[in-house]
Amino acid sequence: MTLEALLTLLDYHYWARDRLLDAVEKIAPDRFHKDMGNSFPSIRDTLLHIVFSEWVWRLRWEGEPLPALFDPKDFEAVQDVRARWIEEERQVRRFVDQVGPDDLNHVFRYAELNGQQTQSVFWQSLQHVVNHAAYHRGQVTTMLRQLGAEPPDSQDLIAFYRL
Repeated sequence: MTLEALLTLLDYHYWARDRLLDAVEKIAPDRFHKDMGNSFPSIRDTLLHIVFSEWVWRLRWEGEPLPALFDPKDFEAVQDVRARWIEEERQVRRFVDQVGPDDLNHVFRYAELNGQQTQSVFWQSLQHVVNHAAYHRGQVTTMLRQLGAEPPDSQDLIAFYRL
């Protein structure tokens, strides 16, 4: 894996995020919070899971302990989620810029959320962050369709490459 390839994946990740959030912003607030019986009950909760997971991985990369979890009450509107995710993007990009091409294979140790100690290779974990988000963006797209809302524009990687 090259740094250039990882940066391209990050560009894709945030491009797809913006497409998804643009679609979610068009729904009514009650639909944003509606329990859809999914892995995470609502669109809001699914989006928060994506942002939370990205934040957790960044803290692991930085060797930082996990502080208190996000309070969902702080994210009543999609704009709140977008603002937090944009801040997370800034932090992730700053970290990746500092890693550089020579440290992509760096193995870091961390505690999983259940406390179990483990380790991962940096570039693999960054790929995981992008892949994990793609899975949950698909869930949000399905929830939007179930609500009768307009789905986002294509979030396919090939659509990104064709830009």
